[in-house]
Amino acid sequence: MGALAAVLSFEIIVVLRTQTEVGTAMQDLLIGIALATVLGLAGGWGISRAFRRAWVPEYMKVPVLFVVMMLVFALSDSTLHETGLLAVTLMGIWIANANLPSYAEIRRFKEHATVLLVSGVFIILAANMTMETLQSLTWQALVFVLAVALVARPVSVLAALALTDVPWRERLLVAFTGPRGVVLVAVAGLFGERLVSLGVEDASRIAPLAFALVAATVVLHGFTLTPLARALGLVASDVPGVVIVGGSQWSVALAQAFDKLGLPVMIADPNRSHLRSARDAGLNPYFGDILSESAEQRLDLMPYEKVIVATDNDAYNTLVATDLAPEFGRENVFQIKRAKEQSARHSLPPTLGGQKLGAGDTFNEAQRRIWEGWSFRVTRLSEEFTLEDWRAYYPEAVVIAERPPQGVVRLLDPDTPPRDVPENRILAMVPKDARDSGPDGDRAERDDQPA
Repeated sequence: MGALAAVLSFEIIVVLRTQTEVGTAMQDLLIGIALATVLGLAGGWGISRAFRRAWVPEYMKVPVLFVVMMLVFALSDSTLHETGLLAVTLMGIWIANANLPSYAEIRRFKEHATVLLVSGVFIILAANMTMETLQSLTWQALVFVLAVALVARPVSVLAALALTDVPWRERLLVAFTGPRGVVLVAVAGLFGERLVSLGVEDASRIAPLAFALVAATVVLHGFTLTPLARALGLVASDVPGVVIVGGSQWSVALAQAFDKLGLPVMIADPNRSHLRSARDAGLNPYFGDILSESAEQRLDLMPYEKVIVATDNDAYNTLVATDLAPEFGRENVFQIKRAKEQSARHSLPPTLGGQKLGAGDTFNEAQRRIWEGWSFRVTRLSEEFTLEDWRAYYPEAVVIAERPPQGVVRLLDPDTPPRDVPENRILAMVPKDARDSGPDGDRAERDDQPA
């Protein structure tokens, strides 16, 4: 919308600066908008229909989409300059609301392309700047930047959210920490040069003003976002948490251990009865499928950084781990070992599933440990009590995670040992007989209170 508004403003200036009649300009504008609307909606409908009916092979969907998008842009832009942007915007809106099965892959490509193109815009803009150009900016430029960042942006956001139920704290956060003017940067250079050719002398200052605005807001918002969010009480947690999918006894015991480490923990399960133990333990349960549309729209996963998938269904575990890996990062998604993982007939490629956790137990093996009296225990290392001493006390312990001093919790796989540093806290599963023979009796329980 910002780009379309900028284009419309530019066309108005062009009409006022040239001999074009207002009536003729309005006629051309309406024709261009109508054609762009038709082309955009037709392109979106055609792509959606072709993808849904499998007329395009899966590996060709992104290239076909890209080519059709360029074709729609070129056809519209050749009729009336700058209407191509409207056409592809409408095309994108149609495709985004078509509920295509391959939409996730298309969106991922779009995100990659956006990062590359936006980065290129910043580089090109900075490369065109010279010290003389920047030094030509006066105190008025500073006033302009402050007015946009501290007045124009907040007023527009607060006006847009005036009739919504968004809490006022969130309104203030959005108002003072918004986009950094990417759209402005994308059009500033082009419009500046063209306006100069139309006789607008001050237009040569658009590019340096845009650069100054972007640089100032990046610094301002980058350094004030966290303090402002903390002051408004909108920081979910200073420590990233863990999502555990599956409400078994093993999962509940592990969640209680994470809670003791001071981590936000949520247990998700589509079976309500599986969450009874979690609710009784005072944990944060979520009843529903973690992959459902309802969870995607309503479940706030921002406080959580890691995922452990540990239900009694190996296929579902693999599906959840594979689906959440792009969002959380594959290094942060762990899956309990599949029962038939060693079988060549049931082995999976490395692109599916999550990383191994702990000793690599299957669901039944992990549950059996709980039934045999194993429990999770948190032990703090020190200069007097090292990792070697800990292993001597707990030779059979299964290490699950560690929380080093001044660091975040790190989940460990079978090939990653904990670090032997003072104040490092080790979360492990220990046998029943080892709980009463720990270092100094109950020393571990006393030392390991939430941070």
